[in-house]
Amino acid sequence: MPNAMKGLYYIEAKISFLRMRQNVKTDILGLVLIVLQWSVCAQAQDKEVEYYAVLMEGAKVGYATHSRTVADGQVRTTDTMDVTISRLGTPLRIRSAETCVETLKGEPISFEVEQDMGMGTMKTVGTMGEDGTVRVRTSSMGQVQAPSTGSTSSPQASSGQESSFVWPKGAVMAEGLRLIELERGLKEGASCDVNFFSPGMMEAIDSRVRVGAKQEVDLFSRVVTLTKVETTMSMPGTGEITTVNFVDDECRALKTEMVMMDIKLELAACEKAFALGGNDVFDIGNKMFLASPEAIKEVKAAKSITYYLKPVGEANGFTIPVSDNQQVARLKDGSVRVVVEPIIAPAGAKFPYSGTDAEIVSATRPSRFLQSDDAKVIALAKRATGDAKDAAEAARRIELFVADYMVQASLSVGYASASEVAASRKGDCTEFAVLCAAMCRSAGVPARVVMGIAYVDNFAGKAGFGGHAWTEAYIGDKWVGLDATFKASGRGGFDAGHIALASGDGEPADFFNLATMLGRFRIERIE
Repeated sequence: MPNAMKGLYYIEAKISFLRMRQNVKTDILGLVLIVLQWSVCAQAQDKEVEYYAVLMEGAKVGYATHSRTVADGQVRTTDTMDVTISRLGTPLRIRSAETCVETLKGEPISFEVEQDMGMGTMKTVGTMGEDGTVRVRTSSMGQVQAPSTGSTSSPQASSGQESSFVWPKGAVMAEGLRLIELERGLKEGASCDVNFFSPGMMEAIDSRVRVGAKQEVDLFSRVVTLTKVETTMSMPGTGEITTVNFVDDECRALKTEMVMMDIKLELAACEKAFALGGNDVFDIGNKMFLASPEAIKEVKAAKSITYYLKPVGEANGFTIPVSDNQQVARLKDGSVRVVVEPIIAPAGAKFPYSGTDAEIVSATRPSRFLQSDDAKVIALAKRATGDAKDAAEAARRIELFVADYMVQASLSVGYASASEVAASRKGDCTEFAVLCAAMCRSAGVPARVVMGIAYVDNFAGKAGFGGHAWTEAYIGDKWVGLDATFKASGRGGFDAGHIALASGDGEPADFFNLATMLGRFRIERIE
């Protein structure tokens, strides 16, 4: 599709929501499952399924379940979630299931995660080896829609990704956490530190648990006396997230509350019929928009832009990462100054990358969401780069190729991996970013996915910043910004209107910065 036609899809008044949509669903998916596991870790009976309503700002948006089965000396714990949210009136359904298999003592044996976010199901299976190494295999299965006709073909299965990692020392999963909860008890003032491994995020999370006092809690118009238990999770590069659980005398959580992206999220135990019943309509709307103190004229032409970020309320601990494209300084009044000055790709840098820097080498390898070894992705990378003479030219060609290759912006598309995007050719900014990064890696140019916010001239009559994803490629000795989404819209690509909040392999954990940062600061001044 010509760029001029694509511009009709990506008018800036709407593009911010097309970008933001992915970030919301991914963060909420991972965080709800973590919250669920923390909430119901104790006293689940064998084979009993417990049901929870999931609410956002008081609106029921779906349900979650928890079950625990003991057999043959193993404990199998399964948590599921089914949530539907709306963006601009278009519903998006998110489904996920996590299963942890452990010994009776809470020692990890294996885990399995299935996620369906609209494009298909991604399945990740991890198995613990005797040497403490976890072997992981990820595959995906989904319906691929032909871009030109809209017809759906038969399920497409990926070849799968294999990787391994060393189990984090002292980390526990569901049963290990349950045993710690039981040992700790509910004595007011008691506290403990736990390193909890989340299969969905593929990451261990340091957490601090503190038991509070008993109090009356309204549970669907039923007032019950429960004990307040606070859990503070330290997210790498993000800061802290606190959840509040209200548990009965058997340590069974009947209600959980937290705030994320300025949205109040709740899980509440309920009857099966209510959990599986109809949902309310909750539109993320203005919750995902950060107002700008002024309009930025000709943002794409600015050599650099300086932003002054002011904490909101008690959110003094927010962290903005430093990169080649942005410098960060914390000022005496607690505000943060961010100077964004896009790096110009140096000419003459060779590819494929042949250095030995471990971080850069890692950015050349395939991952769960950046399948740079997928046959389709490899073929596209070869088409895009052609006879490119250096890494800068190869990256520019890939950015432009992805901008032209994507033919459909769809609010109904969930988070898709690079191989799925290569087949479907549709999605929003996240799909552009993962495909661009994977193609760069296939060509031998180190690349990563960046998550943050980007300026838009007009959203509902306002100038401001929406959640966005883009790509950075390592060229010469610098990380250079690429934005295939903006390239497709006619804006030109990466510019000083971008503020990065996280970067990585496109894993759900990489998106927690946006989830926790929005609502914690405002942009007070722009130079």
